[in-house]
Order: sequence, then C-alpha cells, then structure tokens
Amino acid sequence: MTHTAALFRSIELSDPEFESGGLRHLTVRSRHLVGRGDITLHVPKWKSTDLPPSIVLLLHGIYSSHWAWAAKGGVHRIHDQLIAAGRVRPMILAMPSDGLWGDGSGYVAHGNADFERWIVEDVPAVVREVIPGTDPTARLYITGLSMGGFGAMALGARHPSIFGGISAHSAVTQLSQLKPVAVPDPTLAAAPDAPTDLHEALTKCPDLPPLRFDCGTGDFLLEANTRLHEDLQKRGIRHQFETPDGAHTWDYWRTHVHRSLEFFSHLGRDV
Repeated sequence: MTHTAALFRSIELSDPEFESGGLRHLTVRSRHLVGRGDITLHVPKWKSTDLPPSIVLLLHGIYSSHWAWAAKGGVHRIHDQLIAAGRVRPMILAMPSDGLWGDGSGYVAHGNADFERWIVEDVPAVVREVIPGTDPTARLYITGLSMGGFGAMALGARHPSIFGGISAHSAVTQLSQLKPVAVPDPTLAAAPDAPTDLHEALTKCPDLPPLRFDCGTGDFLLEANTRLHEDLQKRGIRHQFETPDGAHTWDYWRTHVHRSLEFFSHLGRDV
C-alpha cells in the first residue's frame, strides 16, 4: 500500500495480512536522505483507555540496518514480554536505517544528505502518520547500540526539546573510534557542525533530557564509556551509568535492552 503526504513524496507500508509478531515495515522517500529510507516498527496492542503510546527510536550499529534490532536482537519479543509482565507500558518501537551511507553514517550530516534530520524529523513524523492512534504530543525517546549509541546520545543532546529521555548501550563515544572499521571514515565526511564527540555534545546541552547508558565489563569500549561517565560526574551532569557483565555482542544487547525500555516507561509515568 502506498501513502503520500505533504512531508513525504511516497510511503510504502507492509500489508497487515502478512505481518507477524507485531512487526511492520515501511519505506519512505526522505528529502533529508535525498532518497528512500527504511524503518521496521513494533506496534503492540494498547487499550483505548491507555495514554497515547510513546515512540522509542532504536538506532543500529555499524554495517547494519533497520532490521537488526528485531532480527538479531528480538527486541519486539522482549518488549511484548515486558508488557505482559507489567514492567513497561506499550510503546511504539521505531527502528530506522542510519541512511546506509558507507559502512555507517554515524547519524550525522554528510554532504547533501542529512542523516541527523532523517532520524530526528522524518522518522517520528512518518511513524505518527502511518500508525493510527498516535498523538503528536506523546513523548519521544531515543536509544541505540555502538554507533547507534553515539547517535542516540549525540542527537538527544542536540535536540533536548524533542526527546523525553536518552539511553545507550556500548556506545561509541567519539566518531573517530569508527575509523579503523568504517569505510569511508564518517569523521572526515561529517559536516562542519556535526557532532563527533559525546563529551562535547553532552556537556554543551543546556537542558539535557534524562540520560542513562551502559557498557559491558568485557567490552572494548568500556574505558571510553567510563571516561565519559567520569567527565559527566565532574561537570555535575546527572545520569545513570551501569557496567553489567558482557561484551560488544548481540547476546549483551538482547540481555540489556530492557534497561532502556524500562527507563523510558518509567519516565513516561511522570507525565
């Protein structure tokens, strides 16, 4: 089924007859991507008496795309289990591609494509358009893993009026950390005003949304995440930092994504 709207030249949404596990898929023509972008959605059932569901953006890591959080992380099943156990409210999980630039865009603007605005503006707008019952005033949250953890914290800090909370797992703390593994190097291609360092992005934000992040004790990014935590502490910036057992793997992210969902659901109760 194809939809069109003023903001988007075209929107192609999966047919409910063939959807399973509450997963939906859409492709949208984005002016910020100068092309099309893909989004996987998890849309759980909610009661008409419930508050309008919040939208959670989940950003993937390097080499990956929109399908990873569901097809490698099983986040939609974890979400359903948490809802059934009464640990979280139903939320719409939106899992966009990063724009598919090189091995990873870093979720920042490059040349004529603005991957930051794709995530911050286009993804929430198209989700609200295609999912009946969503409310423009419902809270928006952002999380991600590795490169997506960088994206979540950088974009959350740069747009504090848009996001009600920020979370990250095993985050890259500086885009330069991707240089050994990403071709082309996203740092060199980034626009002059693009965020490349979380220390700078987070400390420059005058009104940072509630923030939490974690990194496994066996993760090669643990030292960098610990330094970020200590820097935020010294500057008096409130946040939560956790170091569970685990490494830079999907086993870790599957085990600990509940921390993001529960964090956001708790914040949602403060509305």
